[in-house]
Amino acid sequence: MNTQLISNVISLEKTASTRLADKVEMLPLIALSHEELRQLLATQLQTSLDINVILALFFKSSQRLIEYASLNYKHVAHEIVVDLGNSQEHSVNYTLNYQGDFLGDLAFTRDSPFSEQEMGDFESIISSLVFPLRNSLLYAAALKSALKDPLTGIGNRFSMQQTLQRDIDTAQRHEQALSVLMIDIDYFKRINDTYGHSAGDSVLVQVAQHIQQQLRTTDALFRFGGEEFLAVLPNTCSQHAALAAERLRESLESLVINYQEHAITVTASIGCATLRNEDSQQTLLQRSDVALYAAKHSGRNQVQLAL
Repeated sequence: MNTQLISNVISLEKTASTRLADKVEMLPLIALSHEELRQLLATQLQTSLDINVILALFFKSSQRLIEYASLNYKHVAHEIVVDLGNSQEHSVNYTLNYQGDFLGDLAFTRDSPFSEQEMGDFESIISSLVFPLRNSLLYAAALKSALKDPLTGIGNRFSMQQTLQRDIDTAQRHEQALSVLMIDIDYFKRINDTYGHSAGDSVLVQVAQHIQQQLRTTDALFRFGGEEFLAVLPNTCSQHAALAAERLRESLESLVINYQEHAITVTASIGCATLRNEDSQQTLLQRSDVALYAAKHSGRNQVQLAL
């Protein structure tokens, strides 16, 4: 899937989801039988792949059959939590599965206990949620996969472009600092030539994990290409970025990567650039790349700051 297609899909889905969410409040409050409600839900829930919209539709429609105050959905593996309504004391909980696939946990609450009849009604209409929910999770996983580097698991270049542009816009709008670190593993070809490409892949994975551990939770790391990584540091001035880069360089220098019977060590050259008022994403990356080239040209295993 190319980057333009991914962008278009995301944009169209957000537009459709917004329109559909607006219609949720407009649904007529008519009396429906269980079967009619299931048919209505089955039709409505197939109109979006956005899990928030799907659950909002379910929340509104199911309240025609059962009186309750809140809905909570959670899927830990997908890092999804959706809370609708105001949570109350009494709850009924369901674990959703389909053909061995875990689809998440669903809970309903209100200020009085649920009857056996109401719990049966919930089970009846939840069946209409299974397929739309499964499709939504598959769609979310596909989008997430499209934004990740398949080897290291960190963000790929397309993801980097989206994140960096967002952070540049935020920094310029609020007059905040923003810095980037262009990180290149020194003599990476030697590792491949000496130990093999599988060893090189292992080095890339472990270096990516190590860099990520050194960064703050507000920072973001991406594989820029080959053995190059880009770290985006919001709210970070040039002085603090230089200190962070030097700490990172030192920690990589002391890193030992065990591959089979080999102990592989690495060093890295780092180019550091801080956003200027006139910078675009392209010029900021160009400046960090020039600084990286200066670090490599000056002997590697060092940090250079962009002019």
